[in-house]
Amino acid sequence: MLYLGMSSENVTNKSTQTFIIDNEDFEIEKNSKEKKNTKVDINLLMDKVREEKRKEKKENIIFVSLIASVILITGAIASF
Repeated sequence: MLYLGMSSENVTNKSTQTFIIDNEDFEIEKNSKEKKNTKVDINLLMDKVREEKRKEKKENIIFVSLIASVILITGAIASF
């Protein structure tokens, strides 16, 4: 028989842990969230979307050109 040396004392200590939340920190965090500016500029969001689309388009062009070059190189090698 193999004894690993685990005691039930460690298991019971882990299950009886309690968490204490400091109410002052919670109130400060809540107030700081309320003070943040909630206005959003739609133009900034649209600029981000446009920039992301440009990046995706550039990646697609690079990907297609790599595939086309591999096909052309393979065709050139196979024709000799």
